[in-house]
Formats: sequence, C-alpha cells, structure tokens
Amino acid sequence: MPELIAEYGRVGTELSDPAVHADAGRARTLGRRFAELAPVVAVAAELDAVRGDLNAACELVAEDSSFAAEVESLTSRIGELEERLTHLLLPKDPNDSKDVILEVKAGEGGDESALFAGDLLRMYLRYAERQGWAVEVLDEESTDLGGIKSVTLAVRSRKPDQAVWAHLKYEGGVHRVQRVPATESQGRIHTSAAGVVALPEAEEVEVDIDPNDLRIDVYRSSGPGGQSVNTTDSAVRITHIPTGTVVSMQNEKSQLQNREAGMRVLRARLLAAAQDAAAADASDARRSQVRTVDRSERVRTYNFPENRISDHRVGFKAYNLDQVIDGALDDVIAALQQADTDALLAGTSVDD
Repeated sequence: MPELIAEYGRVGTELSDPAVHADAGRARTLGRRFAELAPVVAVAAELDAVRGDLNAACELVAEDSSFAAEVESLTSRIGELEERLTHLLLPKDPNDSKDVILEVKAGEGGDESALFAGDLLRMYLRYAERQGWAVEVLDEESTDLGGIKSVTLAVRSRKPDQAVWAHLKYEGGVHRVQRVPATESQGRIHTSAAGVVALPEAEEVEVDIDPNDLRIDVYRSSGPGGQSVNTTDSAVRITHIPTGTVVSMQNEKSQLQNREAGMRVLRARLLAAAQDAAAADASDARRSQVRTVDRSERVRTYNFPENRISDHRVGFKAYNLDQVIDGALDDVIAALQQADTDALLAGTSVDD
C-alpha cells in the first residue's frame, strides 16, 4: 500500500502539470492509472480511519459497556473493507484499461451465419452505447441479405475510468445461434456460428514495426462504399512478413485512411501474439480466442426459441436473450468477471 499511495501522489502531480497534457497519449495513460489507483487509495484510507476508531472504541468500552455495540459494528466494517481491498489488490490484467479492436466474422451456416454476425454487431454497438463508449467501424463487408461477412470495430473509452478491455475481453470465441432462419420455409431450427476476436488496442510505442518488414498491396474495393468503389485502388492489404500476419482494409475511400486503420489492427494483433507467447512461456496462457469458426468450439449459445443465453465457460444461463441481443450484456459479463476474481482468490486460472 505505501508504494501504491506514493504512486498515486506522483501520478496526480504529473496530471496537474499542463505540460503533460501536450502529449495526449501520455496524459491518457496517466489518467487511466490515476483512475485505477483512486479506489484502492480511498478504501485504504477508510480502512485506516475505521481501525483508528476501533482502537478508540476498545479503550472506551472498558469504562462504558454501551460502546460494545460500536466495537462490534466497527469490527464488522473492518472485515468488509479488508475484503474489498483484497479484491482491489488482486493482480490485474495489464490490458484492462486499454481500448479494444473487436472483429466479428460469419462462420458456418451460410446466409444465416452472416445474419447472426449482423445481430452480434448490433448487440456490441448497443452495449457500447449503454456504456458511453465511442465506436469506429474500421472495416465492414456485408451481404445482400443485410448480414455481415466480417466487421472490424475500434471501441474506445471517453473517460479514463472506462475500462473497455476489462469488459470486452471475454467476447473472444465462437458464438453459436439456434433459431429458425428467415430463409427456412418449413420452420426448422438451424444451428450456425459466428466468430468474435477481441484484441487490446496497442499504442504505437508498444509495438515496434520495422517498415521494411511490411508488404503493402493496394487494390480496388468491392461492396458498399460510394463512388470510389471499383474505380480507385483505395483498398489496402498489409502483410507483416516476419509473422505472416495479414490485415486488409477497404472501408474508407482513401488509401491513406485504410492504411492507418490497417496499422491499428496490425499493431493490436502483434501485441496480442506477443502477449500470448509471453503468457505461454509463463505457463499461464490467456483465455482462448477464436481460431476457426467451428460450431463445436463455442463459448456462448444464443437459443432464440427458448429466449435463452448460455455462456459455457462459467455455466451462466438466463432467459432474457431478447434483452441481451439488444445490448444488455451486463449480467453475462459480470458472471465472467466474478469467475475471474474467484479464480484469482483461489490461486488458479479460469482455464484450469
């Protein structure tokens, strides 16, 4: 605690310096850290104060037994604060305060899978709206029926205390849907899937990319996009040669904008790969993300006939799918966060 309190003071002092805010990235990082430390310092200060009150009450109870109830109340309060502080001091995911690159891709199931991917996109957009986050569509490929083949979003916080990754990191994996497709004439229930990849967005300073390691190809866009579609080479494909990572962007009408968006996604993918490798070396691999969009590798099932949402990682089940698909993800995500906390308290990992 003394180290954290000292850090809290240093960060607060830096944030009060106008020169720091000339560097938006630095100010943003400091603001996030200040927001992380604030509740810890506040609870620690309250705990110290209540302990002081308890010592005084214990001295008084020897002279006046009426203070016994006060001693009992303060002792109970200390237990509550110690438990709260323990949770606040649990090891944090270093990415929790980062913004997120979120990708949704149709998988098995043809048109129905693309329509479901579109439903997931709307679910995340509405959830972000409820949270007060900003969302930027970096790339999108739609279908003739109004579905989504693939979409890439940048989800960003508007305030330092809005931890986007802390909430959306659980979304990575295969999402399965069970319902009667709009294209089904005989009313049979079909099962299809869509894949979601959630990546913490990397700052430029976190991922050093040598321009010589990149191969950049340009080509003509396809699909919705205005007059420039199929007339200019505005779409960009970036290949990171050492890792073979490929990112394609065509949503914007200018080659420069597509290249910038592609670099954001590339940095996020390379950061995630590096963190995965480091975690594997430490025998503490991160929660699995979607690798192949296979219906058997599901993390969550959306059963429309039963109005049921099920998260298979923690056994969560609720019958308010209509609300969840409209952005009410709070209970699902809270269950996953609680499972993480319980695992940390038990000294294990959720995957174990």
